[in-house]
Order: sequence, then C-alpha cells, then structure tokens
Amino acid sequence: MAEERGGDIVSEFLSQNPHLENWVQSLRGPCETNKQWHARREFVLRNMEVFPSIKPGVPSPSLDRLLSLSMVWANHVFLGCRYPQPVMDKVHEMAEGITVIEAPVRKTRDEIMGKTKRPALSAVDADSQSKKAKPTDTDVKAHARSVGRPAASALKSGPPPGAPAEHQPFFNRLYKAVAWKLVSAGGFGPNLEHFEILRSCVESCKAGLTCVFVPLKDIPDLPTGCTQKEGQVCELRCCTVYMGTGYGRDEAAARAMASKEALKVFQGQKVTVKVCRRRFQGQDVDDLVLLDEQSRSQVLPPALSYPFQEHQ
Repeated sequence: MAEERGGDIVSEFLSQNPHLENWVQSLRGPCETNKQWHARREFVLRNMEVFPSIKPGVPSPSLDRLLSLSMVWANHVFLGCRYPQPVMDKVHEMAEGITVIEAPVRKTRDEIMGKTKRPALSAVDADSQSKKAKPTDTDVKAHARSVGRPAASALKSGPPPGAPAEHQPFFNRLYKAVAWKLVSAGGFGPNLEHFEILRSCVESCKAGLTCVFVPLKDIPDLPTGCTQKEGQVCELRCCTVYMGTGYGRDEAAARAMASKEALKVFQGQKVTVKVCRRRFQGQDVDDLVLLDEQSRSQVLPPALSYPFQEHQ
C-alpha cells in the first residue's frame, strides 16, 4: 500500500473507531520513523481480528504476540532481517494487502561484487512476492548489506544530530528491565539463555532486536594474522544502536555470544548511547554504540550493518 493511500485507509478506520486512536499510538516504538510506524500500525490494526481476545489498553499474551509479529515484519521490511521460515510465512500472510512505498531493496555480497550465482532475492516483500520465490535458508540471516567495498556515495550519511540524546531514555528503561530480569535469574553468568533474556527485555520496552549474520570468511576488516575463516559472526542492534558482536560455529552460537557481550554492558551503574568511530565496508564511519560508564579505551569490531546510509 502506498503511504498516502495507506494513511487514508488507516485514518478512515480510526475515524470510525476513535477509541483505538490513542491506544494504538501508545504502541509506537521510541525509535521508529514515521514510515516504519505507519506501516507497522497498519499491520497491527489489520490483524487485531486474528486475536479476538485483545482489548485496547489491557495487557495480554495475545497483544504481546501481535506486537512481536509486527516487529518481525517491520524488521524484515526495513532492515532486511530474516527469521525461521514458518515465522516469515506467518508475517507475510498477515501483511497481505499492505504495500510499503520506496521500501529498501538489498542484495547479497556476491551480487554486488558481480559474482551472481543465483537470482537476486529481495529482502523486502511488499506485494506477496515472497510466495512466488521463497528463500532456501530457514535460519535467521541478514544478507541485507554487502560486506565488500561501498560505492563512492554510499556512506555519506550518519546518525542524525542529537541521536544519542533521543535514544538515551529508551536505553535507560531497557537498563532497568535487564537489571530486574538478571536479578530474577540469579545474576549474570555463563549458563544463562542470554539471547532470550535480552530479547524479552527489549520486547517489554516495545522494541525489537536486529540480528545480522555474516560468514566470518566474508568479513574484509578482520585483524591481520587472523587465520580462523569458518563460522558465523552476529551483530546485534536495537533501535539502530549497536549493542554487541559474537562469533560461533553456527548462527545460534554466534547470536548467543553477541547477546552475552551485549548484556555485559548492563553490568555497570548505567548505560550510555554515544557516537563512536567504527569500520564498515572498508571505511571509518560514525555509529551509535551502547556503552557502560567505564572510561576505558573502546576497540570496537567492524560493523556488519549500517542503518544510517543515505538511501535509508
């Protein structure tokens, strides 16, 4: 649905159901752009009838599930995230009839480098395109961004002015949520389900985690002398803010390690969103990074994704 037409449909629906307007607006994430929110709002409103037990203003498992599915769909459309195939099929079915105007289209590294071995798969599926061409991979993957070298004008943009201050209130709330969750789990330790803890805390704050996976062998900015080439690397972001990177033999192990690294940041007295320099596609870029209060020198791993490029 084009944004203007979708806006007309949603506006008409809300004018007929004015009791929903303030409630649905309260579901907006603090870091969502207008385009992202308008699309996700329509997803939520269109699918309320699928969850008849949902009552506006009343927390419930059904509402939590609907909001989680809406975040999965929005992350897929706007950030190129992939999830297990049954989940992807479910959100595509729920989003039928919703079209996002000028949605980002992404390519794999081989396609960008001119080594195309298979037809390009769009990470954005605006008009039920996924039902005609389903990806063969059922795991969480984000081949959304090339890890090769960028075009000359690809990295002109960066975090908007004042972005750290805008994001800080959200991460203050997330800090409290993580603190309570870890207390109930008996404290931070190596045997926790780190990803599940982080995911549940983020979702309780009405946001979602973005997981980007890249094979280790495809990363060009590895330290000199690194001989390990097998395995996967996972980068975690929330609301475009970088939280952690992890390596593992497969995607689940890499995601668990990245979540563990992210939770370490919450072990101090506070967390702070700052602009830091990182390597991305062979260039130094400004990135939003979540840090603890320690004033030590930060050696950050190369970025696997960069949500501040001009075309986004």
